[in-house]
Amino acid sequence: MPRLALLAPAGFALLAGLDAALLLLGLPAPVTTDRLPDAHGMLMVLGFVGTLIALERAVALRRPLGFVAPALLGLGALALLSPAPMVLGKSLFTAGAAALVALYVPLWRRQRDDAVLCQALGAVLVLGAATLWLGGASVPVLAPWLVGFIVLTIAGERLELARLAMGPAAGRTLVLLASGLATGVVAALLWPRPGTALLGAALLALTGWLAAHDIARRTIHTTGLPRYMAACMLAGYCWLGVAGAIWLLDGPALDGVRYDALLHAVFLGFAFSMIMAHAPVILPAVVRRPLPYHRALIGPAVLLHASLVLRLWVGDALGSHGSWLTGGVLNIVAVLSFLLLAVGLTVRGEAEPVGGERS
Repeated sequence: MPRLALLAPAGFALLAGLDAALLLLGLPAPVTTDRLPDAHGMLMVLGFVGTLIALERAVALRRPLGFVAPALLGLGALALLSPAPMVLGKSLFTAGAAALVALYVPLWRRQRDDAVLCQALGAVLVLGAATLWLGGASVPVLAPWLVGFIVLTIAGERLELARLAMGPAAGRTLVLLASGLATGVVAALLWPRPGTALLGAALLALTGWLAAHDIARRTIHTTGLPRYMAACMLAGYCWLGVAGAIWLLDGPALDGVRYDALLHAVFLGFAFSMIMAHAPVILPAVVRRPLPYHRALIGPAVLLHASLVLRLWVGDALGSHGSWLTGGVLNIVAVLSFLLLAVGLTVRGEAEPVGGERS
């Protein structure tokens, strides 16, 4: 029950972020407030994904103090959704990010592992993002820091789960590539044009290495859950490469179609695709209930990537407002349908065998 209580604010943040997405698309939404569109990005990254990551890390630590980070991040999301001054939510997010950094210290002491080091570097980046936001920086300026947090956390997770397939030198290589990405994040803030090009190159290098060494390249040829996970992961790497190319070729993306394409390529195409992939493996450890694989999970994943193609390639790249709008709505439908399926499968606890036939 305490874990579910910590998970609930992440769910509220996700639903509020999707509500804000409707408002940003210029469509009617169930809830309309002035601050919701402005808080959309931070609700999704820190309130939803950040709380999930912090909770999963706290479960891995197995110490009560570890749950401070997800609690603070969840409270930050709730504060942003309340009538309280926005500075309260920003402050709680900053405190939660600092607690997340602190959480990695005992994890590192327990096992001096390169995967933990990579994830800790991601936590430092999100602390930088929260601190800059508290200081008045705009979300577009913070985007590289938020991207770095998501990418390095997931990269460390992939190293933990697929270390043998990646080879004996994988840890050192990943830390080197992660350091290059973090350097690019800082450089993009200090020297926007050359720094962003460096950031794009570093992101492409890290993405290419992950895609080439991930076990997903083998398991895509299997069936059932392994194939589903592999397809989600490989598609996510493709979208991450799109984001790296935008930064490398065109420099800073602070508004307009390039900003829209960059953010949604990373946070939907990469991050949420990875959430879809890992949910059947990681969520049971967090909520202590299985999330059995069912082939119905393929539907939201296909819809997510198809709607991103419509939104980014046809809408943003070719200037079709109707495609951009339709793609955006279908993005929301994909996320909500996955959420409903995940909850339903967890409650029912009914699985398909690996081969894909229902038991």
